Amino acid sequence: MKEEPKRIIFRSTPIILLLILPLICVGVDFVWGNTIHFKRWTQYFSSSETDFSGTVNPTVEEPESLEFLLSRLVRGKDRRNLEATGFACDKTVHSVVCVANQPVRIDTSNMTVYVFSDGVGEQETVVRPYARQEDNLKVITPVHILKGNATSLACLHNHSVPAVIFSSGTTGNVFHEINEIIIPLFITSKHFQSRVLFILEDYKPSFMSKYGKVMSHLSDYVVMNPAANGSVHCFPGSVIGLKYHDNLALNASDIPGGHSMREFRHFLREAFGLRFRHVSQIKKPRLMLLSRRNTRRFLNENEMVMMMEELGFQVIVVARSKMISNLNKFSLLINSCSVLVGAHGAGLTNELFLPSGAVMVQVELLGTEWPSNTYYGDTARPMGVHYLRYKIDPEESTLLKLYGRNHSVITDPGYLFRKGGYRAARTVFLDQQNVRINLARFRNTLVQALSLVTYSNF
Repeated sequence: MKEEPKRIIFRSTPIILLLILPLICVGVDFVWGNTIHFKRWTQYFSSSETDFSGTVNPTVEEPESLEFLLSRLVRGKDRRNLEATGFACDKTVHSVVCVANQPVRIDTSNMTVYVFSDGVGEQETVVRPYARQEDNLKVITPVHILKGNATSLACLHNHSVPAVIFSSGTTGNVFHEINEIIIPLFITSKHFQSRVLFILEDYKPSFMSKYGKVMSHLSDYVVMNPAANGSVHCFPGSVIGLKYHDNLALNASDIPGGHSMREFRHFLREAFGLRFRHVSQIKKPRLMLLSRRNTRRFLNENEMVMMMEELGFQVIVVARSKMISNLNKFSLLINSCSVLVGAHGAGLTNELFLPSGAVMVQVELLGTEWPSNTYYGDTARPMGVHYLRYKIDPEESTLLKLYGRNHSVITDPGYLFRKGGYRAARTVFLDQQNVRINLARFRNTLVQALSLVTYSNF
């Protein structure tokens, strides 16, 4: 019994020390010249900053230096060149991204970038500022980068943030827009935290109307239209071209490191103001059916819709191109759905806007196995979306009647790719094919989809 008070005192000692430690520190600070400010001192004991009202606020981080942010776009020898000369280009199979971490002058009348160099003579680099160089699109105007002494070129406009020059290439196909412009734009510029100015080389009002929200969430500045400007602008640095990782994908280990599809999807939710984060937030299972009016049509679409409704889905049939092209509204509609169903095609790119745990059902037509998996199937899981594949039988395709059961189009679809290439295969499998779904088989796929969205913990 006599030892108990000692044990109590021993246990209390650390607490007492913690209570008097602030007084000791304040006293030391007072005696030795206030070398430690109280606000800084409190940060030594917490990763958060607490104000006197008791509210805990996250510590504000200092922005990264411009040199560091620009250097993230190159590695190895290219980064050493950037540090030594102020200019370097990252060249890969898909992309060419050129970076200047020193002041540049950009003449928007002819899209020429002038980078200062004290070397002998003038050196020129020509870049097509599009993410997939192998596409070799003729509509893209090359940007000329000249290294030399351009001090005689007067600056008419001065900017405090770096420029990013890119092209919108060909527009109108949502897969190519997202895959080759929007995701690469995100990869290339997101780490600048909106402290960047975009120069859209081939400025199109329709493109800006469709993706204006994306632009405004990546940059605090109005996108520059060179054709309406035509003058000399000075920037503290520049990026010419966009970085591409893969089909509808972000590779966290590639340049610049750290970005993932999960982060990109979160960015899209913020940019378009999407309401649903997870499919469990949708009370009644809602299914969107992408209806085609030209090729790859569902010939028994009405019967499909009746079967979907019998299973308990609220069905939305979308066929109007005007609705699909208005991404500000269409993204909200897709985000409110539990299941997306469509034949292989660009419309399935909109799986990006589905809430996590939702299901994308792709009707895989004859001859589309590789693109179906590569572009939409394999990319779904990193998005947090379940993927169900409905591979049609030859009896469900109109190609059977058109070519006959023994034709290589039916027996060996890959033969057409090997013999005539993509164009020949596209003419048959994408432009000539429609489908009459086997309702009994397809019902099993939809039952599985309903089960996934009902009990999803994805």
